[in-house]
Amino acid sequence: MNHFKFYNKEDILYLTRLRRFETKLGERLQVITHPDQFEEKLHKCQANYILFGIPEDIGVKANYGKGGTDSAWLPFLSSLLNMQSNDFLSGEEILLLGHFDFGDLQYLIENHARSEEEKIEAYRHAVNQIDEEVEQLAKQITAAGKIPIAIGGGHNNAYPLIKGAAKGLLKSGRLPLAQINAINLDAHTDFRPAEGRHSGNGFRYAEEDGYLQKYCVIGVKEAYIQQNVWLDFVNNPFLDLITYEDIFLQEKRNFLQAVAHATNFLDENYCGIELDLDVIEETLSSACSASGITVLQARKYIQFTAQDLKPAYLHICEGAAQLSDGRKNDTIGQLIAYLVSDFIKARLDLKAI
Repeated sequence: MNHFKFYNKEDILYLTRLRRFETKLGERLQVITHPDQFEEKLHKCQANYILFGIPEDIGVKANYGKGGTDSAWLPFLSSLLNMQSNDFLSGEEILLLGHFDFGDLQYLIENHARSEEEKIEAYRHAVNQIDEEVEQLAKQITAAGKIPIAIGGGHNNAYPLIKGAAKGLLKSGRLPLAQINAINLDAHTDFRPAEGRHSGNGFRYAEEDGYLQKYCVIGVKEAYIQQNVWLDFVNNPFLDLITYEDIFLQEKRNFLQAVAHATNFLDENYCGIELDLDVIEETLSSACSASGITVLQARKYIQFTAQDLKPAYLHICEGAAQLSDGRKNDTIGQLIAYLVSDFIKARLDLKAI
């Protein structure tokens, strides 16, 4: 993993606002003290949740999208580290690994591509390299019996997370075949054709390469479903979707009933849990939505799926603190921190039962 930066305790405490008579999560999170012994330490550590960032927008730009999904990681990290360590969440359950930095790839493309189409091709080529490194890390974490929590970044990273988690679960003996399911709360299916890697086709590549067994997406907007993709879902019994309109306009089922339908469809295998922040109304992302679900519904989705499925990983993506067009959001980090803490607390509650 040439582009990965491991964190030490000093890195974490630098972002943690220490205060007398209080203990913050940043004071309790675990770190890898010797990166050269990463795999050995990973197997031995007591933390079950391995947190890392993929702050890149290369996959989004490869999909003709607005840049900026590389900007959410640090605000999220600052928000999480400054949450209180208490009986609800102590922080010892989490190992904060570090983040990927693909800035050199971005620099090469931005400074050497001679046309817009050449840039798109270069971005898609770069996504292949991102895939390889993210896959390797996801495989190492799941092979050690841990659950990766990945904060993006674009939704292109769903593919290497699915592939790496499936391979790691196979290696650890928990799967007979390197194949997992995925659930996705998203305004889009991200099942575009395999035309070169980008943020809009991660699940297509995972399915065609045999690493994705079943896939269900909740909250997708009918206006964003390509006709050829709709036919793929209609004709493939291993694919399912529930549209935003089905839930909130036609009221065929309420939101939690839709999530329950999806988890029932997927519950016989390990499952990647995906949340694309563009599904939340007026949340800054690469494809902001004027009409979407609420933050509370997103939190309920995380809590429900964390308890009702066997998580292979958690992936929260496409959020931005600042987009390339100048728009800003000062609360995106706090939102992602809530979602991550909801996931871990839901898993801890399940163990306590």
